[in-house]
Amino acid sequence: MSAPRLRVAVVGAGWAGCAAAVTLARKGADVILFEAARTLGGRARGVDVRGLALDNGQHILLGAYAESLRMLRQVGVDPDAALLRLPVQMRYPPGGAGMDFVASRLPAPLHLAFALLRAKGLTRADKLALARFNSAGRWMGWALDVDCTVAELLERFDQTERLTTLMWRPLCIAALNTPPERASANVFLAVLRDSLGASRRAASDMLLPRVAMGALFPEPAGAWLAHEGHTVRAGVKVAAIARNVDSDGWCLTTGAGEERVDAVVLATPASTSATLLAPFSDCAALGAQLDGFTYEPIATCYLQYAPGTRLDLPFYALLDDPQAGRWGQFVFDRAQLDPGQDGVFAVVVSAAAEAAALPRETLAGAIAAQLARDFGRPELAAPVWTQLITEKRATFTCAPGLVRPGNVTPLPGVVLAGDYTASDYPATLETAVRSGQGAATAILAYGALPREKRSLSHGDGAAAAGAIE
Repeated sequence: MSAPRLRVAVVGAGWAGCAAAVTLARKGADVILFEAARTLGGRARGVDVRGLALDNGQHILLGAYAESLRMLRQVGVDPDAALLRLPVQMRYPPGGAGMDFVASRLPAPLHLAFALLRAKGLTRADKLALARFNSAGRWMGWALDVDCTVAELLERFDQTERLTTLMWRPLCIAALNTPPERASANVFLAVLRDSLGASRRAASDMLLPRVAMGALFPEPAGAWLAHEGHTVRAGVKVAAIARNVDSDGWCLTTGAGEERVDAVVLATPASTSATLLAPFSDCAALGAQLDGFTYEPIATCYLQYAPGTRLDLPFYALLDDPQAGRWGQFVFDRAQLDPGQDGVFAVVVSAAAEAAALPRETLAGAIAAQLARDFGRPELAAPVWTQLITEKRATFTCAPGLVRPGNVTPLPGVVLAGDYTASDYPATLETAVRSGQGAATAILAYGALPREKRSLSHGDGAAAAGAIE
């Protein structure tokens, strides 16, 4: 007679939770996926705005996100259809004070070498500084022995002020959601290693979702789980976890009653996981670590213009200058991603603490005025309507030397998953997916132990999870 299947509760249906649930299900576990909200997706979710299905924020994936792309395929999503693939680029509105840098389709690293030669808006000194930085990064393995800020890193390698303003600063803010003056150089270097420094040209490509973020992965993941006989419970909050009094498993208290399981994946925000772990004295240090994160907001301003209003490219970088009322950092022509969003632009403001403190109408008006000036199109100053969406805790502050928890907790059979867990990457969708996979690996190692040993140890779970990260 075969052993009973491991019954696992995954609490939280963002990208980390969905990745954990799918990985566990594919490995033979019986999965129950809980999500407090009525829709799946976590911080990468859809919102309804004036009859349009928009996202709570605009996202860019990278070709280097191998695990995310693999996970999409596993739940039946074709990345080639769902994502617009563009060569890595930093292109500002023409005629302004920006630059125009776009990689060719040549193999790596020639694609970047030719892009640098053809780049407009950079002086010879700027191009030499960029080439010197790229060479130094490869030589030192894209890592520092002692972490520092990105600003210190750029100064150490004599990057020009113009190159820092037009390329390194916007890349840092977009990838880490933390200003260079406070951002980790090692995490920034890890992003550059797997994109600009990758041995495959395709790894540096930028991938823009053509569908809503919920439809890109979380919703297909939920549908796949249900089709495979697993349970998805949206709109059900897990209020507490406790040890089963008569077995080695766990009991979850939810809005729909109690649920008994063998193991638990906490794929909730760090603060929520800290609350669920608070009753357990052996988790005091971990709880303090989870509560110790600070966060950075991201604001996305949607602007609706007259039908047929277009940009020449799917997206542009914008030169931000908060002192001059210029807040936008990137603008996306949504109609070039989804024809149903005709005339809709999305402008992103990362590391948006200062911008988020402004009245919503003031910030939206400033962004519209910035677009009109940068593109030389006065009509862009007067959109039909605007909608500002601010995710106040979009990501943790990615500071130098930040110690992030691993998947395994002191509680046997309880693990963490989330973009805040140990990784050399910042809080990205790829980090969340990898963390979910690592949590699943730890749970499966725990489930492989004899029952009499489960209350004592995770077995090889910590090592297995670390290998995936």
